[in-house]
Amino acid sequence: MFFDSHTHINNDDYTEEARLELIKEIEKSDVDFVMDVGFDPASSVMAAEHAAKYEWCYAAAGCHPHDTDKMDDIQLGIIKSLARKEKVKAIGEIGLDFHYDLSPRDIQCKWFRKQIQLANELRMPIIIHAREADEEVMNILKEEGAFSKERCGWFPPRVLKDLEPAENAAALEGFETGKEYPDARVVLHCFSGSAELGKQYVKLGATLSAAGPLTYKNSKKGIKVVQSVPIQFLFVETDAPYLTPEPLRGRPNMSPYVRYTAAKVAEIKGMQLEDVAAITCDNARRFFEI
Repeated sequence: MFFDSHTHINNDDYTEEARLELIKEIEKSDVDFVMDVGFDPASSVMAAEHAAKYEWCYAAAGCHPHDTDKMDDIQLGIIKSLARKEKVKAIGEIGLDFHYDLSPRDIQCKWFRKQIQLANELRMPIIIHAREADEEVMNILKEEGAFSKERCGWFPPRVLKDLEPAENAAALEGFETGKEYPDARVVLHCFSGSAELGKQYVKLGATLSAAGPLTYKNSKKGIKVVQSVPIQFLFVETDAPYLTPEPLRGRPNMSPYVRYTAAKVAEIKGMQLEDVAAITCDNARRFFEI
């Protein structure tokens, strides 16, 4: 049982024929749930349509930082309307991308704030994109109340269990079993920060998501994050059709390949793949209230 917590069946580059083939591949795989994540209002509409049509599919509605230069209050209203649909479970993906700067940074920040405010208004989970903007993303999340006591009070706290089956003890350094940790229902998708930042986020109430880059040879930071954060606070994802994991790099990514990232998490933590799949699936279902 796998939950691909972040994918893009709604990707603009798919033909309808290719999209239907992808859906067939998902349906015959061992992926039980996917989160089809919006990156602008139009893709959010499509994600909501997929969620309504396919039992295993859920959606998020939001505007990626790349596309914020096209945002206005009307577009935000579309996202808000979509967010009220039954199987739309989060606002996202939203955030900052200072690597490509495809939208001006001040515009990215403006619409990041407005979409956090929308998520708070609707009491919904938030899916975060952060690239080369770690400090700015953290500051805005804090300033807009994404980790406030009020927001964390909307969701049950997470009680850290004893080590999951065979999980390495390093994952509990700095954490206490039996202790309640807040749940702000904020996920850092394809988390690329340091282990120290990851721990800070988790203690504030966030969840971290591992993607295909964890399987790459140069993924030292990613490995340290997975080693140092209890699996109870982790998701796995593909970000398909991007970030294809090893050994399949060079071809478009798709949800069934999430097992390769989960297998790497299992290897790092000394766990069985089946346990990682089950626990991360449970984590995501709880987070998105599925």
